[in-house]
Amino acid sequence: MTNDRVDSILEDWRREAPDLDAWPIAVSERISRLSTLLERQLEPVLARYDLSSGEFDVLATLRRSGAPFQLTPTILTTTLMVTSGGMTKRLSALERAELVRRVSNSEDRRSRAVELTDAGRELVERILESRLKNEKRMFGALRKRQRRDLAAALRDLCVALGDDQPSRKLTRGRG
Repeated sequence: MTNDRVDSILEDWRREAPDLDAWPIAVSERISRLSTLLERQLEPVLARYDLSSGEFDVLATLRRSGAPFQLTPTILTTTLMVTSGGMTKRLSALERAELVRRVSNSEDRRSRAVELTDAGRELVERILESRLKNEKRMFGALRKRQRRDLAAALRDLCVALGDDQPSRKLTRGRG
């Protein structure tokens, strides 16, 4: 078995504080490091298209919402767990790039929906193809069963930490 940097951290704690039960570090520190390592692998794919991961998240959320690929800014903000200011920044950048546009909200005249343009839809589908190929390569070191077990364990942890919003169809209106 090959050791990683977290093994060194744990060894340091075993040496310096042998009575310390430091097993949580083995999980939390690895998740933190994985986040950094994954971003390093994912960002170059998006950089080729001059997009940030947050901007891609908006495009992908609109695309997976289904035709007519419209959501309110409130639904986007809630779904992507960002502040309204962060969402405004993302939407402004995507509007300037003509990947999304604001349209009248047929269900609430007081608000405007965000709609994926044809160019935005084509781009998100092209990026998604590249991204999935890259992610399959990254997770290729794990066997199918390991990938399934890891996904299940991570889901359980997300739910335990409060990410238990039930799966639902994204809707254009309310929000």
